Amino acid sequence: MLEIRGVAKRFGPTVALAGVDLALAAGEVHALIGENGAGKTTLMNILAGAMAADSGEMRVDGQPYAPATPLAARRHGIALIHQELSLCPHLSVVENILLGAEPTRWGGSWIDVPAARQQARRVLATFGHPDLPLDARVGDLRLADRQVVEICRALAADARIVLMDEPTSTLPRGDVDRLFGLIRQLAARGIAVLYISHFLEEVRAIAGRYTVLRDGRSVASGSMADTDNGRLIAQMVGRPVGELFPARSAVRAGRNQVVFAAEDVAAPPVLQHASFELREGEILGIAGLMGSGRTELVRALFGLDRRAAGRLRVGGATFAVGGGGARPAQRLELGIGYLSEDRRVEGLALPLSIADNLTASRLSACARRWGWLDLERQARTATDLMTALHIRADTCARPVHTLSGGNQQKVVLGRLLHQDARVLLLDEPTRGIDVGSRAQIYELIARVAADGRAVLLVSSYLPELFGLCHRLAVMSRGRLSAARPIAEWTPTTVLAAAIGGGSGGA
Repeated sequence: MLEIRGVAKRFGPTVALAGVDLALAAGEVHALIGENGAGKTTLMNILAGAMAADSGEMRVDGQPYAPATPLAARRHGIALIHQELSLCPHLSVVENILLGAEPTRWGGSWIDVPAARQQARRVLATFGHPDLPLDARVGDLRLADRQVVEICRALAADARIVLMDEPTSTLPRGDVDRLFGLIRQLAARGIAVLYISHFLEEVRAIAGRYTVLRDGRSVASGSMADTDNGRLIAQMVGRPVGELFPARSAVRAGRNQVVFAAEDVAAPPVLQHASFELREGEILGIAGLMGSGRTELVRALFGLDRRAAGRLRVGGATFAVGGGGARPAQRLELGIGYLSEDRRVEGLALPLSIADNLTASRLSACARRWGWLDLERQARTATDLMTALHIRADTCARPVHTLSGGNQQKVVLGRLLHQDARVLLLDEPTRGIDVGSRAQIYELIARVAADGRAVLLVSSYLPELFGLCHRLAVMSRGRLSAARPIAEWTPTTVLAAAIGGGSGGA
């Protein structure tokens, strides 16, 4: 159905694609895997008509294919589900799902609103979300619900080839299962799916064949059944990769001091109650289902919700969680750093440079007398951080929106290091990160804990929590359980606590 030969693309001196070959058959689910920056999203954008290839050949049903616009791609039956959501936040759910493909009447002069609502409701029901309000502004929805709208927009296009770029990155487990069931239905109807994911367990669950991209080239392809994860990872990074998780360092003797504590924190209507203590050198994990209150807790702790109630103890001093003193600037002064689950909306200033984003929360470290910014010092600082974090870019002056999703995530983490935060609040720190980069991020988190910093780690990925954390607590229906040593938990008891709100005892 789709054939790609020698496709290449450059952005100035940066080579995004250097020769990609790929074949996709009708009814096939084909995994496209590789590190961040390998060229996967660029290839998807070329297929979807968002950009043009510099060279190479593409064919659909044996005919030359070179879409000039996304609308041209849709007319060929190709739809893209973006990793970084491309929705219109000021429009409603129904308007986003049918954008550009609205049913009309009176010769196309008027949108048929009843038909549009019926069509949107039918697509949402197909994906198991019939109750998502059609008239809600997309910008007011939770990130997971916005991902549902993105997926449903592609389904509404009645595409013959569906391109999925990290479609599960913000979805709870139930929606992931529904999406996989839907993909299998699409394949049974002869629709071809090209699927990007950094989670190899997902790839194995849904894909029959795979193609590996490395440094903009297709370097391997074959049947998923005929390869193992070690070989796939080696093909992705060009070398064997050892253990994904670093050895968990013990909390050193004498480092049992509580450096951060939350007491009776609440942020209605979602977050009902949370109390915990975080010790020097400790990684405390928080598990739970999407919408359970995990993100609301971290945002309240960082002063982003002035309606929140409760108290913080930092360095022996006590502060109100909400009210007039609840300001992120105060939290920064206290040595608290925050990583949002939504890096593009809250974590980055996308038009600014890598250097500006890395140093934004502590510009004083790059300043001369009288507050003037020393651009040379800023560039040196940013370049050192880029080297340490393996951020792939030719210069620190490059706008951060030009980076791949994984490299953008590294910039957000790099800013916390530059800030020299002593307490790190990390909400889904490896969302959209490839396996190789994820190992680097895990090593970084373990290293900052070993250096004596305290880390609060919110994650939907249980292997991440079990591989890194010293203790774990579970959020259920807005209430946080008591934190217990990680050895006292199992994946089954974590899930039981998340669903039932019980203690989840082993």
